[in-house]
Order: sequence, then structure tokens, then C-alpha cells
Amino acid sequence: MPLHPDLLPTTPLSHDQAMRLAIAAAERVRGTTRPNPPVGCVILDARGIAVAAAGTDPVGGPHAEAQALAAAGERARGGTAVVTLEPCHHVGRTPPCTGALVEAGIVEVVHGVADPNPVAAGGADWLVGRGVAVVGGVLAADIADGVLRPWLHWQAHRRPHITLKTAGTVDGLAAATDGSSQWITGHLARRRVHVDRSRRDAIIVGTGTVLADDPRLTARSGDGALLPHQPLRVVVGRKAVPADAAVRGGAGPADPDTPELGGGFRHIQTRDMDRVVDVLADLGLIDVLVEGGPRLAGAFLAAGLVDAIESYVAPGLLGAGTAVVDTGSATTVADIARFRTTGVENLGGDVLIRAVRGPVAGRG
Repeated sequence: MPLHPDLLPTTPLSHDQAMRLAIAAAERVRGTTRPNPPVGCVILDARGIAVAAAGTDPVGGPHAEAQALAAAGERARGGTAVVTLEPCHHVGRTPPCTGALVEAGIVEVVHGVADPNPVAAGGADWLVGRGVAVVGGVLAADIADGVLRPWLHWQAHRRPHITLKTAGTVDGLAAATDGSSQWITGHLARRRVHVDRSRRDAIIVGTGTVLADDPRLTARSGDGALLPHQPLRVVVGRKAVPADAAVRGGAGPADPDTPELGGGFRHIQTRDMDRVVDVLADLGLIDVLVEGGPRLAGAFLAAGLVDAIESYVAPGLLGAGTAVVDTGSATTVADIARFRTTGVENLGGDVLIRAVRGPVAGRG
């Protein structure tokens, strides 16, 4: 049960402050809830003090609201529920969260993003009809550009949300002219990559990367141990993947509901990125990370399939070498694929730039 008492301060919180705690709780369960969204919930007592924080369980388990209410107990009565997504109002594998909130005596619900799924939507209106005050749209842009973006993208387009990861120098180079690339970025950036892998449904590389580097593509802790959640490892390309390739190796227990995905391996033998995305969509994958080399990155970019960027930039210059992205074609300035910066993070001298394509995906 993903409860997070360490997130709870002892002083009254504003709606924005409580929502930031709910976002943090959602981030902790990201990658474990598919096909459900990673939702976070914080319960404030009648004084405005946070008494419980929780994230959604894996599919079939209780939602964030139910877990937070259970942890809060009687302290929830007369209080406020702050949740990243509008509480669901339908009976699925679990009862509707709206009914649980009313039964617990919650008098106010604050949510970030409205639920776009017509099956589950309508919770806010139902709560208002039962006398519960509802405030929507709190930190909606942060949530829609962050922890809920892949799920919202899936709801809108029914295809995976594709994040392109790049790592290079300030002058945009991923490798030197002799092909060497380890290590352009430092250990904190590499550690961040492993945490990021553990939050994704799948990681994609090309056959060229597999043949050249023989990567494992697992998500590992600092001591090399496998993290609890492992993404599906996907290799794209027509060349054969050797039987003894590290990417084929075991990566921990499989997802109990979709055992072919959890920590598994799949080779998609095509150079058509639209076909790759269709295969991933058929598998129900929502949040996918492209970690391949410059040509694979360029292929996804040229196909218009890159929805977000995580770019690790080292404070160094090579002057000559391999670019982080290579579309294999001539370009002009008009060909720039524009993205919108959503965050910049310092990682021991390296910088992580996060950016997304298009407008904010959600609404309050």
C-alpha cells in the first residue's frame, strides 16, 4: 500500500501546498499503475493539517483516495481531500472514489485535472450534488505537463506517449569522432536515468545500439540491484538480435496482469516508426522512453512521434563527433521541431532539460 507519511508536514497547508504533496505521492507510484493513471491524494483534517498521503495501487488495488481515507480514519471527517485527478465515479475493479469520500465525511474536494475518460468522469458534479464543495484546476498545468501527461495523452490519442532521451555535450554531440561516448554525463545524471526507466512502461533502442553496446536496459539502483519495477525492453530494426544479447536477459518478476511485459523483451523488426507505435499501442503501453542512438531518435522525430524530451547536457565541448539526433536529411531553420520547456534540473554539474510538445494536455 503506497502510503507516504514522510511527505506530511505538521502545519496547515494551502490548496497549492497540499497539491504539491499529492503530486509527489503520484510520482512515487508512476510506472506501477497501468492502465490506471498514477494519482496522488492528500487528506487534510478540519484544521487544514495533512493527515494522510497515498498513491494509486497497481491495477485491481485501491485508488489513492481510498487508501488515503483509510489511513486518515476519523481525522478525515470534516476535512478536505486534495487529489491530482478528479475522483472517479464509476464501478470498475474497485468502488467509486466519490462514494468513499462522502462516506468518510469529506466536506471539500480539491482536484487538479478533470477526468477525460467518459466512463469515469462526472465525479465533481456528483459530489457537488451531495453538498461537497469542489475546487478544480489547482496546479492543473503542472500535473498535465508532468505525472499525468502520458496517461492524458493516451486518453486523447490511444497511442503511447513517446519521450526522447538524449545525452550530450553543450555543442550537441553524443559521441566523439572515434565513437567513444562513456561517459559524457556524470554519475548523478546516470542514476537519474535509472530512476526514470523504472517509471516507464517500455524502453526502446535500435538494433545498432544493441550490436555496438550490448546494453541491459534494466532499471538499477546505485549498487546495481534491480529496482522493483522493470519496463519492457524493446529493440527496433531489421537486424537479428543475438541470442546471448544482454537485453534478452532476465529483469526480475513480470507484471502479474501482463506477464509478457513486466521486465520482458520484444524485437519489433521494422524501420517504420509508425508501425512500432502501433505495436506498442496494441500492447496497451502508455509511457514509453526512446533511449536509442541518434538515428533512431531522428527516425522518431522525423515521423512526428516525439511528444516530450529529456535532454541531459554535460558542461563540455567536443567540437566534432556524432550529433544527439540524426534524421539523415538536409535541414533548414524552418525544420526545427519546437518544444516547450517544463523543467530544468541540476545534476551535479550536468543539466537535465525537460520539454514537451504542444499545448497543456489537461484542464481543471
